Amino acid sequence: MARIERVAFCGLGIMGSPMAANLARAGFELSVWTRTAQKAERFAAEHGARAAATPAEAAEGAEATITMVPDAPEVESVLFAAAPALGEGALAIDMSTIAPTAARAIGQRLEQDGIDFLEGPVSGSRPKAEDGTLTIMAGGEDAAFERALPLFEAMGERIVHVGPRGHGQLAKLLTNTMGAVNAAALAESVVVVKKAGLNPEAFLEVAAGSAGGSTVLGLKGGPMFERDFGPLFKLDHMLKDVRHCLAEARALGVELRLGTVAETLYARAAEAGHGEEDFAAVLTAVE
Repeated sequence: MARIERVAFCGLGIMGSPMAANLARAGFELSVWTRTAQKAERFAAEHGARAAATPAEAAEGAEATITMVPDAPEVESVLFAAAPALGEGALAIDMSTIAPTAARAIGQRLEQDGIDFLEGPVSGSRPKAEDGTLTIMAGGEDAAFERALPLFEAMGERIVHVGPRGHGQLAKLLTNTMGAVNAAALAESVVVVKKAGLNPEAFLEVAAGSAGGSTVLGLKGGPMFERDFGPLFKLDHMLKDVRHCLAEARALGVELRLGTVAETLYARAAEAGHGEEDFAAVLTAVE
């Protein structure tokens, strides 16, 4: 099948905007839609794209439509609105993080209209979205994955076809929950370091070379000590992902004890007004 050239990108938030920008830089003909019309127009002017007033307008003439929105209701709203404009044989790729059960249901409905559906949730937060080095966890049919691969290569560095539909989302939920637990443990250490008067820079240096070293330490250690919660990945979104993960595990008969503790901490931070901040703000609940 011919290479995809025309792409509709729906959702220009913290992650979606730099991802779409990388597609434009890679030479794809781009139409964009997001809830705030002015944001879509600014993006279009900056990156040579076409701003659309609706998802259906964005999808007109597109061979693939990508969604990067908060959760399954938004994915459904966008893709089901865009479906008539996409037409049979088009490809819909959801790069949001949603429940695997929701991904399977969305795919089944789109297939009734002759539209191929692929999930491609991402990991790496905004910095990797900006430099095009995201990890992308794809779930779906082999043929759909092969069609989407050039798009993924414009946005990501580690691209893994995890398996059938739902498996990409489950892998993403599990890894995000691991990250959430890691960040909560880091927050506990930050509190102790401050209480003890230990030098934060020295602690971060030795921790990076120890068994406690991790991507989360590198990304969130400094911001936690500085109380810099400017959002690279919102706490509300992390809480949503942990809750989806707990629900999927329960359906499989598995209890995630550490994930349950993390959910309590992130929920407490969200209730205290930190939901729109970075998930490093879990520190506030630990404190």
